[in-house]
Amino acid sequence: MTLWGGRVEGSLDPAVWEFLRADDAELLPYDCEATCVHARRLLDAGILTAAEFEEVETALASLAQDRGAILRSDEDVHSAIERRLGEVGRKIHAGRSRNDQVAAAMRLYVLDACAEARQEIEALALVVLSFAEAEAETLMPGYTHLQRGQPVTLGHHLLAWVEMLDRDRTRFAVAGESAAASPLGAGALAGSTLGLPAPPGQMRNSIDAVADRDFALDYLYAVAVLYTHLSRIGEEIVLWSSGEFGFARLPESAATGSSMMPQKLNPDVAELARGKAGTAIGRLAGLLATVKGLPLAYDRDLQEDKAPVFAARRDVRLGLQALTALVAGLEVNRERMAAAASDPLVLATDAAEALVREGVAFREAHERVAGSVRAGSFSPAGTAAESVAARGAPGPGGVREALAEARARFGGSL
Repeated sequence: MTLWGGRVEGSLDPAVWEFLRADDAELLPYDCEATCVHARRLLDAGILTAAEFEEVETALASLAQDRGAILRSDEDVHSAIERRLGEVGRKIHAGRSRNDQVAAAMRLYVLDACAEARQEIEALALVVLSFAEAEAETLMPGYTHLQRGQPVTLGHHLLAWVEMLDRDRTRFAVAGESAAASPLGAGALAGSTLGLPAPPGQMRNSIDAVADRDFALDYLYAVAVLYTHLSRIGEEIVLWSSGEFGFARLPESAATGSSMMPQKLNPDVAELARGKAGTAIGRLAGLLATVKGLPLAYDRDLQEDKAPVFAARRDVRLGLQALTALVAGLEVNRERMAAAASDPLVLATDAAEALVREGVAFREAHERVAGSVRAGSFSPAGTAAESVAARGAPGPGGVREALAEARARFGGSL
């Protein structure tokens, strides 16, 4: 079924039909929701009777759960809905276009996807917070350039993951706000003459309403940044679980073996989180490239917004759930971390700052300590545990204060 068949005589070439068809079954419940809002507008305008509206409302509630409702003979989810509504479906499209219809459904979809992402982010963050609490006193080296720098606690390091995730949660909230406006009433681009009441949250400009895909870009941007963070977390898990570091052991419920080497336990979840970051960035870049050259208002190119958004939602859900399982099962080798943190060179900065407290200019203090390191004669005055305690936030006390604050932000108890 097509919604434009009155203009084109005959049928399309099969190759053209397959090229034009939208793979948009995921929009079904959201299109049903938007269609119900539109039907109420038609009721209020006297175009639908109360009985017809009740028929539509009941049918849409059932149809929203029925993915089998979309046939190969339907061009898209919109035509499938109209077909399934039967005779009253012939009235339902009054005052609207597929242009504002698909924009409304996509906005509802993205709004829901943002809420889902925030929920999954919070689940991962709470697992990391539990991990950080358990490791508040576990010493490890902090790194710059992947070289040992200063001693910290594992708890402090894990809290850095939480901060990244909290910013991601905010980005999805912003993307959700971007998607919350309604394009209904814009029609194809300039509204209609039927005098339908405005929907709640109607967008100000009808041309912008059908042309805008900023909300989809905002969502894909949030996904891309989230995956860059998951990639960094994944990379650290890959490093920590390697024999060279030996800081952590992977849970067998979230790792795989080798098809050839019997001894292997591979960090595939962490690696795939790292790998999917490139895909997430590519989806954002692809939709940006699609949108950048389009004249206002609607162009069929915008049909290409669906595949990246649908795929991104799936990757966000599965990636966060898999990483949550991985992090929850990690086993820390505290002795190996403590041994690495006992490297005397990680206390070189503390030695320079001790000279500063004695009145030595920092640059001179830096040069003195660096000279002793080069000469192989550097000997620290304290321990890694004393160092982290003296610096506040990286130490156990600072970690516990940060944990309490983070628990309040995420609303979880540990």
